[in-house]
Amino acid sequence: MSSDSDDCSGQSVIFLNPHSYMILRDHPYLFAASAKVGIDGQLLVRILSIFWSRRIDRVSFDMTSLAPRVFHDAAVSCKSVYIIGSTQANLDRAVSVLVEKFPKLDICGSRNGYFLSDADRNRALHDVMDSKASVLICGMGAPYQERFLHELRSLGWTGTGYTCGGFLHQTARKGARYYPGWIDRFQLRWLYRIYDEPKLFKRYFFGYPIAVLFIIKDCLGYAMSKVSRTTV
Repeated sequence: MSSDSDDCSGQSVIFLNPHSYMILRDHPYLFAASAKVGIDGQLLVRILSIFWSRRIDRVSFDMTSLAPRVFHDAAVSCKSVYIIGSTQANLDRAVSVLVEKFPKLDICGSRNGYFLSDADRNRALHDVMDSKASVLICGMGAPYQERFLHELRSLGWTGTGYTCGGFLHQTARKGARYYPGWIDRFQLRWLYRIYDEPKLFKRYFFGYPIAVLFIIKDCLGYAMSKVSRTTV
């Protein structure tokens, strides 16, 4: 998707950063099943803008980007929302924060993102189906959240689904505004994430450089294949 104003009705929307790209490149069927892909993070935005020779906007499911529009639209349009992900304690707190910020939001169901068994997972899938939710917010981390959406589609669900990564536990911890205003303004969200969750240091400083090499490799491979097709 090119911006957070794109119409995503009835589609699945996933979000890529270098970390999730490295995970999901091994599961291409999850890309094929998702009609919209948002590019999350300035590093990936800049790399893809260069290779695609056009402006790419950052689109993320958090309160600095897409999330407020999704919840506001659901509230004013009377669309029911199902939220799944994180621990039960974090989920309950996040739902409370969202209902306080969007009083007319109709949350038709919610549950944590951990399954005790395949049967428990199937119950969760059918619970979403039975709820007749128009919108699903799914925060289990890659590739589990994308796979859950994919399986839901295979059951015939026709609503609008969004993966949301760490949005639920961030909202539970910090409320409706996770990032301080100046952090967002100067695009230092990655630095704030490390400050708030030191375990992410390894991901940003070791995982991301490796991911960037693979992203560039894949972009070059795609560009070369396009050239080959046009010269045949």
